[in-house]
Amino acid sequence: MSIPERCSRFAQSRDKALDLFARKGFGQVGMRELATYLGLTPGSLYHHYPSKQHLLLDLIEELYEELLTTVRLIEQSPDDGVNTLQVIIRAHLNLYREMPLHFRLAERDSCCLNEEQQLRVSHLREQYERQLLVALGYRTLLTPHRLQAAGHAIASLLSSAPSWLVQRTLDDQDRDELMEDLMMGAICSVLRSPASSNARAVSMRKFCK
Repeated sequence: MSIPERCSRFAQSRDKALDLFARKGFGQVGMRELATYLGLTPGSLYHHYPSKQHLLLDLIEELYEELLTTVRLIEQSPDDGVNTLQVIIRAHLNLYREMPLHFRLAERDSCCLNEEQQLRVSHLREQYERQLLVALGYRTLLTPHRLQAAGHAIASLLSSAPSWLVQRTLDDQDRDELMEDLMMGAICSVLRSPASSNARAVSMRKFCK
């Protein structure tokens, strides 16, 4: 088997593992069951991943790397008068459509990682949250503790809200418009807290109208 063929097969195995973890729950899947489901021997699976936690970490890291890249690209885009918050919300909705199972694992099963692995995920998430605030123009307008809390709250909303209406009988456009309105309102409320200074309120006016 050629190297490209092996890489393709390995990618397919990761996708199948993602589906199994998301469907049954990470804690309900053993390494032998996982190997059988992937059509591999346990020894072959252990060759790639010493434990199923290593595979879970790989999948969760993949999500946060995608989120970080997405927000960085938005932040680096030229300011042509577009509503930055709206662009960020739409980008998260699109990414959720592409990677719904990754979001589910990150939300539900991160606690199954060991302490060192959870720390790695935490560092990645913190990078993403900081970059999110940079993209929103929020670098110097809050105290460090309030800045960190705001980034965490906004990131949590952007990551979890797209799943709220999945079971509702709405077409994609109606669902996206409703989610966009909900998230715009919630995030703008955070950015316009009563304790906000006038300068901060003015700085957010470009996308919280």
